[in-house]
Amino acid sequence: MDGMRILVPVHLHGTLAANAQGVFQLPCGATLVEVSAVGSNANDATLQVGTSVDADGVMTAVAIGDSSVPVVKNAADFDGALCDQVSGYHAANDTIIAWVLDFDGAAGTAAQNVDILFTFVEG
Repeated sequence: MDGMRILVPVHLHGTLAANAQGVFQLPCGATLVEVSAVGSNANDATLQVGTSVDADGVMTAVAIGDSSVPVVKNAADFDGALCDQVSGYHAANDTIIAWVLDFDGAAGTAAQNVDILFTFVEG
């Protein structure tokens, strides 16, 4: 049985002028099955995902999508130390998920109107 899906959306409005980061706490044990990210323009932004203990423990920095076409990452792309690139990242109850968006990658084009969506399955 597929557990209840938990979606955590993030929207960053406008042209970014600095890196952005955030955290959220899971209300129950859940497995991260997918992360999608996109900017509304052609950009060089990157996204990394981890926990409050290991900042890139789930996924090291990867390019986000351009021109409103999201890049979608799943278990095979979760290359951090906390993952096996086979199963999604399983987080215990109250785990704090942390993300960092480098707004322009390595001094490239800044992202505009960024959307990030984390998809978890309960259990």
